[in-house]
Amino acid sequence: MSNSAPNRAISIIGAGLAGSLLAILMARRGHRVRLYERRPDLRLVEQDAGRSINMALAARGIAALEAAGMMEQVRPLLIPMPGRMLHDEHGQLSFMPYGQRPHEVIYSVSRPGLNKVLLSAAEAAGVQIEFERAATGADFQEQRVTFQSAHSERIEECPLETVFATDGAGSVLRHAMVEQLKLECTEDLLEHGYKELTLPPLPGGGHRIHTNALHIWPRGGFMLIALPNIDGSFTVTLFLPHQGETSFATLNTAERIDAFFRRHFPDAHALMPQLTEEFMEHPVGIMGTVRCARWAHQDRLLLLGDAAHAITPFHGQGMNCAFEDCRELDEALAGQSDWVSAIADFEQARRPNANAIADMALENYLEMRDTVRDPKFQLHKALSLELERRFPQRFVPRYSMVSFHPEIPYAVAMQRGRMQQQILDELTAQASTVDAVDYALAALLVEERLSPIVNAEDSH
Repeated sequence: MSNSAPNRAISIIGAGLAGSLLAILMARRGHRVRLYERRPDLRLVEQDAGRSINMALAARGIAALEAAGMMEQVRPLLIPMPGRMLHDEHGQLSFMPYGQRPHEVIYSVSRPGLNKVLLSAAEAAGVQIEFERAATGADFQEQRVTFQSAHSERIEECPLETVFATDGAGSVLRHAMVEQLKLECTEDLLEHGYKELTLPPLPGGGHRIHTNALHIWPRGGFMLIALPNIDGSFTVTLFLPHQGETSFATLNTAERIDAFFRRHFPDAHALMPQLTEEFMEHPVGIMGTVRCARWAHQDRLLLLGDAAHAITPFHGQGMNCAFEDCRELDEALAGQSDWVSAIADFEQARRPNANAIADMALENYLEMRDTVRDPKFQLHKALSLELERRFPQRFVPRYSMVSFHPEIPYAVAMQRGRMQQQILDELTAQASTVDAVDYALAALLVEERLSPIVNAEDSH
């Protein structure tokens, strides 16, 4: 570590995925790190049923784990998913690859499994972890953060000095900033919720449906997805409106639940013997987008991950984005003595990308539950891959930019993606197959519209 970056005492609030990874990165720089977590040590207790229990790890998250020296420990937890497996109403399957190169794969990973590995690595790096210490607020006058211990009535506190808040979408520290510092913040809840269920393994421990895919049952206004687990099970998630004719509000009896799944997801229903019991026991999760006018208070407090910019889960980027936050912050602070300026620069650079992935995640929900079934969408998908083959330095499908190209910022991926969509629309206006596309026109459009964006990005 550079002599210009003194060893600091750092407090991290929230020992979930982002907090644990950030603690490792900061400890590796030689800082004294204390990590506070409201829940018990999940290495010693079972995870709450119904909470998101597996995630999709992509290149941005992998880059951050590699920066922390964690990928070798994480690799045994991963199941590769090179594409989506679509299930129609009749149980017919179609596979749509995410990319076209061997490394263009996302990975299903257990949230608690990954969290346990990161917690153990944080401890090994010298991080002091305080479990069952729930942050209850912050006092910006007195410059302190307060905690309530699960085992005592006594209020504990730590100085509000170099505090990183990774305490999730419902962040106590963000709410304190809103109340006391008049931070402008919006929390836009989606009218759709989610419920997690289980598709159990075969008696011998194998997977009952194709292992290496993210399974999607798109049904227009709602959808079911399934991600594989290493024990042979799948975590199945239903996304559905909270209210309305087809909604969580109307699925209020075992008979209605059973009939709903038999009608809309018959192949999944046949493989889920505990479906109605799980459905009635597990909570309905809420989803939304959090946007804040700023994330930092000098160098005393910085919101990161979901605490700063929670997004909906439909691009599989929530964890990846939070991990990228941690890596970019670590790089921004490395060797710096003026952390106020370094944190301000980090936030200014990071904010447009957080806003961009929030927007793209919302767009991807519509794609996953509806447009993925449209033949025109499937033509665009195939043409995107063909244009990437022909013009690899210019045309990269938006999903690929987001998931497989951590060197391309989210905001650039969104800008290029919109321009590419216009090109796809023009090329398929008179063509119904990839072979019928005018590739001379394609070359002209790609050079004319994408080169300025790519060249501008390369010059930065």
